[in-house]
Amino acid sequence: MHENQYAHQAQRAFLIGLELPLRESDGWTADESMDELERLVDTAGGVVVGRERQPRSKPDVATYVGSGKAREIEEIRRHEEFDMAVFDGELTPTQQRNLEEIIGCQVLDRTAIILDIFAQRARSREAMAQVELAQLNYRLPRLTGKGVELSRLGGGARGAIGIRGPGETKLEVDRRRIRERISALREELEEIRAHRIRLRSDRAAGAVPVIALTGYTNAGKSTLHRALAGSDVLAEDRLFATLDATTRRVEPADGEPYLLVDTVGFIHNLPTFLVAAFRSTLEEVNEADLLLHVVDASHPKRAEQMQTVVDVLTELGAGSRPTLVVYNKMDQVDPGDLDHLLRHTPDSVAVAAALGQNLDALQQAIQNALQNRRETVEVMIPYTRSSWLAWAHERGRVLREEHQETGTLIKVELERGLAGRLKAGLER
Repeated sequence: MHENQYAHQAQRAFLIGLELPLRESDGWTADESMDELERLVDTAGGVVVGRERQPRSKPDVATYVGSGKAREIEEIRRHEEFDMAVFDGELTPTQQRNLEEIIGCQVLDRTAIILDIFAQRARSREAMAQVELAQLNYRLPRLTGKGVELSRLGGGARGAIGIRGPGETKLEVDRRRIRERISALREELEEIRAHRIRLRSDRAAGAVPVIALTGYTNAGKSTLHRALAGSDVLAEDRLFATLDATTRRVEPADGEPYLLVDTVGFIHNLPTFLVAAFRSTLEEVNEADLLLHVVDASHPKRAEQMQTVVDVLTELGAGSRPTLVVYNKMDQVDPGDLDHLLRHTPDSVAVAAALGQNLDALQQAIQNALQNRRETVEVMIPYTRSSWLAWAHERGRVLREEHQETGTLIKVELERGLAGRLKAGLER
C-alpha cells in the first residue's frame, strides 16, 4: 500500500540537530538524540554519512538552524553528495521549503522518518489506515505549487481523479482529494474502533484478564510476547518492529490463563499527532487489567526511556493502571546494578526474554498481580436459579460446591466486577 522511499537504493543521509539551552532538561543531550535519529534512519533503510550540531537559543523561524548554517550544509552537500538532509526536530512547512531551496536536496524531519518506518511496518488493515491518515495529515500543509504525487499515498490514488471545477488548479485538486481521503480513512478507522470495542466487551464477559505489553521501542516487547505466548509476533533488533496490537492467549502451567496484548512502542520526541493516530490501537492499555512496562535494563538512557513511556501512558489516560515493570536483557547488566534496580523499583522483575531466563519468576509476579483483581465469595444459589451455577463455573474458579435442601452453596473465586454481578443477580 505504501511505497518505501528507500526501497530502490540506500539513500545517503546527513543529520542536523539543534543544541538548545533547555535540551538537557529532559535528560537527553543533542548528541544522544541524534544517535537515536541515526538508528531511525538506519531502520528506514538510509545510510548516515555525517552530522552537524548547531548551538542556538531557539529554532530559527525561517530555516530552523539559521540561514548561515543552512548554507554551510549546502557546501557540505557538494562534497559529500548526500541525498537528503534529516533534521532532528519537527520542521514547519515553511522551514522545510526554505531549507530545500538553500541546501538543494530533499529535506526531512524526525517525524517524516518515523512515518516512513511506520509505512514499512504496517501489516493489518487498521495499521495501514492509521499510517496513511497520519501521512496525509502531515503532508497536507506541506503541499506547494508543485503539487504532490498521490500515487505514493496508497488508497488516495484511487480517489475521484477527474472531478475538477472550472479553473480549478492542480494544487487545489490535490488538496481536495487528500481531504476527501482523510475523511474516508477516519470513517474506516471509526468502524474498526467500534469492532475493537465489541471484541473487548466479549473478552470482559468471558472474565479472562487482559495484560498489555508497553514500553520504549526496541526494549524487547515482541520478544517477550513470543517467549510467554509462543506467538508468531515479529521480533527483531529494529525500532518499531511491529505496529499492530497482537493478542494471544497464555495458559501458564500453574496459574490463571490471560490474554497478552503487544502494542506499538514509544520513542523520545514522538509527535503528539502520531500518538493520536494510533490512539485506537493504544486503547488496549486503557482497558488492560495489568500493564507490563518492558524496559531495556542495559540501555544507558534507561531512566529517560522509562519516563517517556510514563508520559505517553499518562497522556493516553492509562497512567494509573496497575503496572509491573519488567527489566529485560538482564544478561547484559552487572548483577549488582540489576539488584539495585529491582530494590528501588516497586513491583518489578528482571528477565532475559531472548534467552528465556527468569520467565517463571515473571509468571509468578503476573499471577500475584492478577490475584489483586479477584474476589472469593460464598453464595447460596437456589435450585430455581441454577443458571447462575453454570455461570459461576464458566466465569470463575469454584473452590467448593455443596448441594443442600434449598439450593447449592458454592465458594467461588471471580474477577471483582463479576463477583459483584453474581451477588447482585442473586439478590433480585
